[in-house]
Amino acid sequence: MSALDLATSSAAPTTATILCVDDEPNVLSALSRTFRRHGYRALVAGSGQEALALLDAEPIGLVISDMRMPVMDGAMLMEQVRQRWPFTMRLLLTGHADMAETIEAINRGEIHRYITKPWDEHDLLLIVRHALERRALEDDRRRLQALTESQNEELRNVNASLEAKVLERTAQLREAYDELQVANGKLKASFLTSIKVFANLIELRETGHPGHSRRVADFARRLARRMGSNDREVHDIFLAGLLHGVGMIGLAESARGTALQAPLDGEGPYRRYPARGEQALMPFDELRNAAKIIRSHRERFDGRGFPDGLVGPAIPIGARILAVAKDYDALLAGIATRAALPPEVAKAAIVQGRGSRYDPEVIATFLDLLQSADTAPLAETRIAVADLKPGMVLSRDLLAPDGVLLLAGDYRLDEALVERLRHYQSTEAHTLLVFVRTDSIAS
Repeated sequence: MSALDLATSSAAPTTATILCVDDEPNVLSALSRTFRRHGYRALVAGSGQEALALLDAEPIGLVISDMRMPVMDGAMLMEQVRQRWPFTMRLLLTGHADMAETIEAINRGEIHRYITKPWDEHDLLLIVRHALERRALEDDRRRLQALTESQNEELRNVNASLEAKVLERTAQLREAYDELQVANGKLKASFLTSIKVFANLIELRETGHPGHSRRVADFARRLARRMGSNDREVHDIFLAGLLHGVGMIGLAESARGTALQAPLDGEGPYRRYPARGEQALMPFDELRNAAKIIRSHRERFDGRGFPDGLVGPAIPIGARILAVAKDYDALLAGIATRAALPPEVAKAAIVQGRGSRYDPEVIATFLDLLQSADTAPLAETRIAVADLKPGMVLSRDLLAPDGVLLLAGDYRLDEALVERLRHYQSTEAHTLLVFVRTDSIAS
């Protein structure tokens, strides 16, 4: 194999098509023989018009054209090829040394290379091979770029689809979470209402003073908030206030003593009721902290209380708060004294126990609370059952005439509940006293 054959053995595949354009038949014949001998498919055209017709007919990888031709010279042809077939490689064959024309042709047609006549066959084949390799590389680049753009577009579509699915799923989860929160809120409200009903039944059965536990729970809750207790502690103190008397179920009247004058000695049934109350509530996880408060709410700050004889800070803060709230309401309601005391007299009695029966810090907060706006009544409106609407919020507990709790305060009415209240009133033949928060009445 000759050196020329070795140099051109890696030429473009035989499928590469070269168009040779020249108005001299002998030049065309020489070019076509050279290219065909080295595996190229060679087409020939004797003019620019004929070349354009061949380019219209089939894909051509490279055009090599003479510069000097009648009617349409090489510069004009190459300009046409650049505009209509921009990816076809373009070589200019010139036998003239007029650089001005050559440069113009290069600029107008964006020529890859120009070759002077007479040409060296070895150089010609190398130039052609390099041009076609460049064409192949450009084709690969465009193919890969198109593939990349296509894949990027697919990726964008996939991402958009995933994003839409994520948004949809997020919306579903948010909706489920909101529904769960509503259900959880209703469950908590039902739980609290059940506790209030239970406390109400205890009072009707054991003390005959309906509303005492609810008032104690509310006052203890306000005391706890003013003393800086967190939400969970306030909630536990409120529950303990509602259920503080549960241990007295079944306790004989003679063994109950009074709120402020309980026996200090011995182990009588009355002194055991706080512990019995704790034991009754311990199986309920939600009430375990409240149960501990109930156990200690009859302890005294000086250590003379029961059931454990705890002293000062050893008494849970919730129990120290509950003791003040319970005894204050007992004095106001006449539970402790058999006759209701005026607020100032009841307050003085509580203050008298500072440092002995009660925690001085709790007493200071108690006095501050009585003087603050926290004791101001909530803005409320009395409304007939027939005028109740869903969304209204009870400002007070709704009681039957016999003192039985029907609905707890702060309960938000719904349509079904409004209908049940209307039915209850019509069947019981008496008027319910319903108070709702003024800010819950739609304008």
